[in-house]
Amino acid sequence: MQAGPATAAPAAHHLSPLRVGALEAKLSPAQHKALIQSAQDKTSDTARTLGLGAKEKLVVKDVTKDADGTLHTRYERTYDGLPVLGGDLIVHTPPASLAAGTVSATYNNKNKIQVASTTATYTKAAAEGKALKAAKALDAEKPAADSARKVIWAGSGTPKLAWETVIGGFQDDGTPSKLHVITDATTGKELYRYQGIETGVGNTHYSGQVSLTTTQSGSSYNLTDNTRGGHKTYNLNHGSSGTGTLFSQSSDTWGDGTNSNAATAGADAAYGAQETWDFYKNTFGRSGIKNDGVGAYSRTHYGNSYVNAFWDDSCFCMTYGDGSGNNDPLTALDVAGHEMSHGVTSNTAGLDYSGESGGLNEATSDIFGTGVEFYANNSSDPGDYLIGEKININGDGTPLRYMDKPSKDGGSADSWYSGVGNLDVHYSSGPANHMFYLLSEGSGTKVINGVTYNSPTSDGVAVAGIGRDAALQIWYKALTSY
Repeated sequence: MQAGPATAAPAAHHLSPLRVGALEAKLSPAQHKALIQSAQDKTSDTARTLGLGAKEKLVVKDVTKDADGTLHTRYERTYDGLPVLGGDLIVHTPPASLAAGTVSATYNNKNKIQVASTTATYTKAAAEGKALKAAKALDAEKPAADSARKVIWAGSGTPKLAWETVIGGFQDDGTPSKLHVITDATTGKELYRYQGIETGVGNTHYSGQVSLTTTQSGSSYNLTDNTRGGHKTYNLNHGSSGTGTLFSQSSDTWGDGTNSNAATAGADAAYGAQETWDFYKNTFGRSGIKNDGVGAYSRTHYGNSYVNAFWDDSCFCMTYGDGSGNNDPLTALDVAGHEMSHGVTSNTAGLDYSGESGGLNEATSDIFGTGVEFYANNSSDPGDYLIGEKININGDGTPLRYMDKPSKDGGSADSWYSGVGNLDVHYSSGPANHMFYLLSEGSGTKVINGVTYNSPTSDGVAVAGIGRDAALQIWYKALTSY
């Protein structure tokens, strides 16, 4: 808002040349591999150019290329051979043809890494004991230390020598646990913690009659989609480990729309997986979760009356519970898109599942899960800006989250404030979800696919949307390149 006379002012100069052609270029697997190898061959030179210390080295995590030739190279850092948690950075390299372009970098922590010693005075066993105590305080079931390693913690403040301990077992609601606890290796103080298992919420059941890509083997059919990276759908039959049994039968008609037929949830999960694959492929040119053409796998009927769904990057798989009383499987389309999007985040920005980072992680899954629902254009489950509206997780027919006004769920924040990172990640996702709705549709009252929305702005100033397609491209670009 302008204070004073409404006089015209000259347009401000851009801090850097306005760049077109910034959409991601489609690379073949061989081209992608060559870019990664080329970047890895130059890591020593890049480290010197960035002014990193003598003990710091770079490890290439990924490279993306824009249509105009600009490269975005994502690096992890090591210090004296130890992983640096929070040391990741991205180098943006324009092509020689963009004469005015300069190499720039986006850092998580720009500090030069330096610690007095890499010899721990607080023992590994003590750190494991402290991490186990933290898990037990969260009412974990069967907690056990899966692994512990020495690291440099650079996620916040001055870099410190630390232990990273991973505690397995189960969370209090039955979700598998991979609780990462970072402990100062000198003082024994807990520096940070986050949960490595990323949860969403808690003829198909939700999407009506759909076409599924399956595989025939002799006289049997199974839920393997070889056109989408070999994605497989399994029935855990209320187990909580392994893969259970691959859905297989003599007929290529799966489920009957009821929960009493185990294959119904399998059909929902398989449909969600194929629509999510196609959404990423046709919207962003991304071939699978890791952009390597390899499919994940899905597990249905997890546990007993388990009211959640989760993504686990270590198994590269999605898992769905059957809901309260095993009556409402969490296999709805936007939930499937949400869960697989956790995998995309893990393999791009790597946002830890804690604090503001965790809120951005959750919001990214809500945003792309919503994108999947609109993309599928299914009349039984039309696209909307409501999260989990089909699975009745609240027991009263209300959605889990609202993107137009997140606070309608009773816990989410509508806009950012300094303490928003202290909320549960499903509530700190509110500001980014709200941003996405406003960017897509604008503020005020409107009806979209039969749903009425009335989105406010924090300052009361009306905004116009630029459309969901453009908003999705912006968010994906930020996630993958910045």
